[in-house]
Amino acid sequence: MHAQWNDRESLVHPASAPDYMREEQLHALQLQRLRAITRHAYENQALFRERMDARGVKPEDVRTLDDIRKLPFTQKTDLRDTYPYGLFAVPMNEVVRLHASSGTTGKPIVVAYTAEDIEVWKEAMVRTFACAGLHSGDIIQNAYGYGLFTGGLGAHYGAEALGATVIPISGGNSERQIMVMRDFGTTAICATPSYFLHLIEFAEKMGIDWNELPLRVGVFGAEPWSDEMREYIEGKTGIKAYDIYGLSEIIGPGVGMACEKQEGLHIFEDHFMIEIVDPVTDEPMPDGEEGELIITTLSKKAMPVMRYRTHDITSIIAEPCGCGRTIRRINRIARRSDDMFIIRGVNVFPSQVEAALLKVEETLPHYQIVLSRHGGMDQMEVQVEVTAETFSDTVRGVEAVHKQLSDAIAHILGIRVKLTLVQPNTIERSMGKAKRVIDNRKS
Repeated sequence: MHAQWNDRESLVHPASAPDYMREEQLHALQLQRLRAITRHAYENQALFRERMDARGVKPEDVRTLDDIRKLPFTQKTDLRDTYPYGLFAVPMNEVVRLHASSGTTGKPIVVAYTAEDIEVWKEAMVRTFACAGLHSGDIIQNAYGYGLFTGGLGAHYGAEALGATVIPISGGNSERQIMVMRDFGTTAICATPSYFLHLIEFAEKMGIDWNELPLRVGVFGAEPWSDEMREYIEGKTGIKAYDIYGLSEIIGPGVGMACEKQEGLHIFEDHFMIEIVDPVTDEPMPDGEEGELIITTLSKKAMPVMRYRTHDITSIIAEPCGCGRTIRRINRIARRSDDMFIIRGVNVFPSQVEAALLKVEETLPHYQIVLSRHGGMDQMEVQVEVTAETFSDTVRGVEAVHKQLSDAIAHILGIRVKLTLVQPNTIERSMGKAKRVIDNRKS
């Protein structure tokens, strides 16, 4: 649904109407789409059909929403093992777009879109931007990378469909980013949170006062980030920082988005059906309990993905949202089950370290975790930048900051690790997704 000429000042974008659907209507739509997509995948994806047959399950066995549990899971390895086109469910002459993951190991995963899929993606992205209060009068600077990565074009076409002015600047060239932001009157920016942190630093060096810029909204995603990071960004710039969620395997950005209440991520459930399961037993988890997020695409024709194991750890928020949307929310995804590493028997996630560091005022939001092995034992070092004022302070002052940070990490992790304070601009900056962990244990 497109906005009309007189909708610009409206607090609710017409495209957001499905976000406010009554529960019984939503469930009826989900069931109809789940049954259709199950049949489509069964008839056109050999791997899905083999797994369904092995379970003795047929598409007609899906009679209720709970019957989704009868279907087999899909994993990222399935997409890699069938590279490049093995999971496509339409002939190539119906595929209008290909994207691929930026996988660092092995072959990338390839995802396909029909013209109908592109329209669904655009609709989801319009609803995403509408969650952040953006509309046709906004100027959106898109600093996500363009190319095979879904972030750049996903945000681009969604912003255009919103009716906003799009600046397709992509990532990198930070001085130009700041110049364009100032000269073009950018009101919203899309980027990874780690790259926007770099822009904050760069702007300060250029003597830019964020309060003098018209920028009011940041749409940040493509990597886990904490509430403490959001508060830091908002405190430094005065903008409102929104968390966007998506996966290339599912559709790209636009699976979920924070609203103005910033209390979790609304999932666009008419297109993406969600479950939370115990990552070990695969048993469903009740609302409010943490587990692995499982997503089924309800509308994706070119490459339906059934019960995809995201490895993202979160929980469903049962309470209604104050914004009025009836589609359910999940808690912010700050960690992934496959990001976890174990030090002295303790499960550690990078997001826990980030949350600890940002509780200390003298800390800059730039850190790196270095894992190594000495004498058969795994060791963990946290390198964190602190302010220049901290280093110019007395030795006693530096030691006090070191102790404060060390205690904060120990309090959250339950173990003490090596902590190294480093000068500002010591840790390499990211133009895209930040690499928080350097694992030297195999070298």
